[in-house]
Amino acid sequence: MTSKKRTLVIGGGGYLGSYLTKQLMDSGRSVTVLGRSPTPKYELPQDAGYIQGDFSEYKLLCRLLDHHDEVIHLAYATVPNTSFENPLADLLQNLPPSVQLFTEVAARNVKLLFVSSGGTVYGDSVDYPIVETQANRPISPYGVTKLTLENYAYLYAATYGLKFICVRPANAYGIGQRPFTGQGFITTAISSAMKQLPIKVFGEFGTVRDYIYVSDLAAGIVSALEKGNLSETYNLGSGAGLSNIDVVKAITPLVEAMGHKVRVEYLPERAFDVKVNILDSTKLQKATGWKPVVEFNDGLSMTTEWLANLYA
Repeated sequence: MTSKKRTLVIGGGGYLGSYLTKQLMDSGRSVTVLGRSPTPKYELPQDAGYIQGDFSEYKLLCRLLDHHDEVIHLAYATVPNTSFENPLADLLQNLPPSVQLFTEVAARNVKLLFVSSGGTVYGDSVDYPIVETQANRPISPYGVTKLTLENYAYLYAATYGLKFICVRPANAYGIGQRPFTGQGFITTAISSAMKQLPIKVFGEFGTVRDYIYVSDLAAGIVSALEKGNLSETYNLGSGAGLSNIDVVKAITPLVEAMGHKVRVEYLPERAFDVKVNILDSTKLQKATGWKPVVEFNDGLSMTTEWLANLYA
C-alpha cells in the first residue's frame, strides 16, 4: 500500500477552500489547512487538519512544509477594490510572504499549485474567450501583484527548480458563498433582492464575467494538481460570459416567485474593473480531461434556494 499524499492548503479556510479540501480528501489525500482565523470561516471536513497562523510566519511555514508533499496556495490578503484603495498594502501584504513560500517549497522539492486570478491578470482584452498566451495588461493593483507572483514562480522554477503549476480561475459562485464581501456578485445580487435592497451595478450593464460553479472550480484545481504539466498556466472557467444585468435578468423570475422584487441601482463605472473577462479552458481540458458539469441555471437555482432557506 502507498501512503496518502499530504497536502497543505494555505488560505483554505475560506469559501473555495472548503470545497477544495473535501475534494482533495475524496481523492485519498491527507489535508492540512492553514488559515489566519481561530477557526475556519467555512466548514471543513471532519478529518481535515486546521492550523491557525499566517504563512508569513517563517518557522511555522517551514515546519508545515517539512511534513507535506504538495502545497496549494490560495491565500491573498485583499480583493480588487481594497487593493485599488491601497496599492502599497496590497503589494507588501502579498508579495514578500509568497516569494518566501516559493523559496522554501523549492528547497524541499515540494510540488506547488498557485491559484492566481483569471479575472484581473489579463486586464481589458480584445479577443474572447481569453487564452493563456494572450497579453497580460492588468489594470488593478490586485492583478499586477498576482501577475508578479506568477513571474516569481517562473523565476524560481528556472533558477531553483520550483515544481509549480499555475491556475487562473474564473468567478466562483454557488451554495455557501456569503454575500456582501466584495466578491461574489451572484449571491450578493440574490441576497439584495431578498433583503429588499437595490442590486448595485457599476455602468450601464455592469461587467461581463465568466461564472463557474464552485465545485467545478475545485475539481479543476485538483485536476491541474494531479495531471497538469509543471511550469504551465491554465485558465479555469466556463467559457461563457454574462453581464451583471444578464445575471439580474436570470435571477429575477427565481426571486419574484418567492415574493421578492428586484431593483437595480446604477452607479458610475469603476476604473479598476475589467470590463469583460471570459476564459478559454481548452488547455486544461486537453491536459487533464476536466470539464465543468454544473449548468449555470442549475447552479443559480440551487444557490437561490439555499439563500432562501438561510433567510427563512
